[in-house]
Amino acid sequence: MSTQQPPSLQSRSQGNQQWGGRYSGGPSAIMEAINASIGFDRKMWRQDIRGSLAHAAMLRHVGIIGADDEAAIREGLAAIGAEIEDGSFPFSEALEDIHMNIEARLTERIGEAGKRLHTARSRNDQVALDVRLWVRDAIDGLDAQLADVMQAMVERADEHAATVMPGFTHLQPAQPTTLGHHLLAYVEMLGRDRSRLGDCRARMNQSPLGAAALCGSGFPIDRHMTAAALGFDQPMRNSLDAVASRDFAMEFLSVLAICGTHLSRLAEEFVLWTNPYFGFVALSDAFTTGSSIMPQKRNPDAAELVRAKVGRVAGALVGMLTVMKGLPLAYGKDMQEDKEGIFDAAETMALCLAATAGMVRDMKPDAARLREAAGAGFSTATDLADWLVRELRMPFRDAHHVTGRLVAKAEGRGVDLSGLSLEEMQLEEPRIHNGVFQVLSVEASVASRTSYGGTAPVNVRRMAAEWRERLA
Repeated sequence: MSTQQPPSLQSRSQGNQQWGGRYSGGPSAIMEAINASIGFDRKMWRQDIRGSLAHAAMLRHVGIIGADDEAAIREGLAAIGAEIEDGSFPFSEALEDIHMNIEARLTERIGEAGKRLHTARSRNDQVALDVRLWVRDAIDGLDAQLADVMQAMVERADEHAATVMPGFTHLQPAQPTTLGHHLLAYVEMLGRDRSRLGDCRARMNQSPLGAAALCGSGFPIDRHMTAAALGFDQPMRNSLDAVASRDFAMEFLSVLAICGTHLSRLAEEFVLWTNPYFGFVALSDAFTTGSSIMPQKRNPDAAELVRAKVGRVAGALVGMLTVMKGLPLAYGKDMQEDKEGIFDAAETMALCLAATAGMVRDMKPDAARLREAAGAGFSTATDLADWLVRELRMPFRDAHHVTGRLVAKAEGRGVDLSGLSLEEMQLEEPRIHNGVFQVLSVEASVASRTSYGGTAPVNVRRMAAEWRERLA
């Protein structure tokens, strides 16, 4: 039997030469494969170069390297960035990660100056920096996308402020509401998601650079200078915490999981609403697919995938929590496993937000069908009970019982409440008069809900205007 390793596991070098003289032999092929992260952490190349440029400028400022070396480093990193952009950069798994790949290439291009770049820093604070910068950039991008989804919802909410639809509890007809009010509920949820993202960004906006391996540096570095150069509020105050903490990533993923849950709930409603048995809205071919065998089908696949993808995001959060659970200070190689979940969750959320914005703008509500459904299931029963309290001064619990008997009577006759005659109502409560019929329509029901946050169209238009101003 052959013992030759498959090509993917065969060692392609005599080891990472960046390690120096401590190890003379190269790693085994299996060790090289499990240890390497360049297959995924190359996504952080922009952040790695930004951090190195700030570090080099600081080293020159405090006199650790000369101006010529700093200029060579700056030019070399710019050239490396161009190589990565155009796809010509020679990524090497033997060099393990994006940090060593860039540093080795820099030294290859500019010689001794490249070897001086790593003075007073470690891969531990370097990777902590890169991940923070990547997450911060992701937050900024996702925040803009969230604002776009909310803007789309606000515009449709204003358009449909008076479009009556059924409101549900337990997915059973409850009270009439409006499509505009329904959409604004999601605007509120996503607004809190944006707030959580902002909180996360503010808390994480401290620089770990200069913490070195775990105990700081004996060189006269200026951590405040690099923090300011990279847009951080200040350096992190404890070097152990700087390299060991990933709570910012946990918080980021938890925010995405919450936001994904909100998007998934709306996606589920799109799945229901586009079902012909509901018939509330239609989505165009842009956000639906057909069937390979049933030509009549229009499947809401975009909504179904948004509904499902929250599982990936929540899974990334659980994965991150599991990686960090019980991990002693400071850095452990376990923490290499933080990145793939972060990258995937952020990219998944970006796609879900884009799909959601698209579906909101694309959907075509069927106002007539929504109005018909809004009146089903005796949805104005609460309005009748409220009328009995307001007009007849009846205790609400008694009004509830009277209304229940009237609902039973209407159900037995196969009509809605407004289909009962005044005489039939008076058999249950003699004081009922013709004014009761003014509150039994779905339009009257929604118009009456003028309490702050209520579903009345005037409220919806006012709140849509407020959100439009806030988003602007």
